[in-house]
Amino acid sequence: NDECRIDAIAQSWSVLSDVAGDERRTQDMASLDSHLVQEDAGLIRLLDPPFDRSAMDPGYIKGYVPGVRENGGQYTHAAVWAAMAFAHMGKHDRAWELARMINPGSHTGDVEGIQRYKIEPYVLAADVYSVPPHVGRGGWSWYTGSAGWMYRLLIEALLGLSLEEGRLRIRPRVPTSWAGYSLRYRFGASTYVIDLRPARDGETPGLLLDGVSVDGDSLPLRDEAREYIVHAVYPRG
Repeated sequence: NDECRIDAIAQSWSVLSDVAGDERRTQDMASLDSHLVQEDAGLIRLLDPPFDRSAMDPGYIKGYVPGVRENGGQYTHAAVWAAMAFAHMGKHDRAWELARMINPGSHTGDVEGIQRYKIEPYVLAADVYSVPPHVGRGGWSWYTGSAGWMYRLLIEALLGLSLEEGRLRIRPRVPTSWAGYSLRYRFGASTYVIDLRPARDGETPGLLLDGVSVDGDSLPLRDEAREYIVHAVYPRG
């Protein structure tokens, strides 16, 4: 097609769905990175080129000016899924770089950035414009759908905590430069104090719950109004 030759959702969900094979999904995400990530503006566009004069009529989306909202701007749901897909592939550093792009604080670090972004720096926007003269301008702010997905990106896909069938799975996907980190997880009246660090050379990754080794990568959760101490050693890289 002459317009919308690539769409971030198709690329990312080929990875998140586990449908694409290794070679294909590597190509998918390399294409997303090359064609849709706009490094200089800190944007992850939804599609490219935007709909404008194509004979094919995609409907409502073409009502937006090219480069605005879904029509080739950053649509934040899809931007979050792109970061999730990189994390899912094991490309942790790139996933964190995209997460920083999505973070509104990255667009408002100085007066120039604030004047360009024009909306609140402490809530997520549904979209960010990608065409002059409004490159980097935030659109619909206080967008709860994108905020919910961003929360899942940070807590589940990157920091690695997910609740699954009454157990807490711990599967970190953090930058290789990190020496470790710590988290407090509340479950009912109980608190799980979790210290995490990468494995040293020759060390086997694993979990300790109150000093006792736990099989696998998940912990049983108990609402017993007490504090549990967790030590997690995760694979490096």
